[in-house]
Amino acid sequence: MARSKKYLAAAKKIDQNKAYPIAEAIKLAKETSLSKFDGSLEVHVRLGVNTAKSDQQVRSAVTLPHGTGKTKKIAAFVGPEKEKDAQEAGADIVGGQELIDEIKKTGKVNFEVALATPDMMPKLAIIAKILGPKGLMPSPKNDTITTNLKKTITDLKKGKVNFKSDDTGNVHQSIGKISFTDDQLAQNYKTLIDAIRKAKPATAKGTYLLNISIASTMGPGIRVEN
Repeated sequence: MARSKKYLAAAKKIDQNKAYPIAEAIKLAKETSLSKFDGSLEVHVRLGVNTAKSDQQVRSAVTLPHGTGKTKKIAAFVGPEKEKDAQEAGADIVGGQELIDEIKKTGKVNFEVALATPDMMPKLAIIAKILGPKGLMPSPKNDTITTNLKKTITDLKKGKVNFKSDDTGNVHQSIGKISFTDDQLAQNYKTLIDAIRKAKPATAKGTYLLNISIASTMGPGIRVEN
């Protein structure tokens, strides 16, 4: 893939053989940010897990102290008696069986986080093949099956993020906007990495955090000490 002159010039500022302290890495990421808009700072973590084993999938949730700078669109799957609570708490899409039927019919989702009350989980089974591959199926592991709609939705709006390892054993997560202060980004970074460490599967052997890098939107990757 051909890279632009701007990208190549930015990449030259980074020593590819070096792992930088996070404070230095954040400064470099800001310097090498190429987007004309206020891009995000993304963290990419390569994990020492066996992706062939389902019990070694890493999946959890964490509330970043300064949020991500982006409010996620939340869908709440609830019964009729809980719809008002979910709406008042700030859910963007609220529904029960009719919402499930619509998703089953169209195969389309227009939200980024899904949560459900426990009684709705059996009904969600018919759209699990649609939600699951997108990482949207409510789960106890990321606190998206809840009886406390107000707290769950408020936390998500404030900056709670769900993360999971992909098919190659990597976690990718935005931790804020480039316009955030260095300290805000560093605190969000530390909070995320601590949460990933805590989510280490009991059956994972050897080195767990193999490699960590950060990058601005469209910017080159920067290795970080771990």
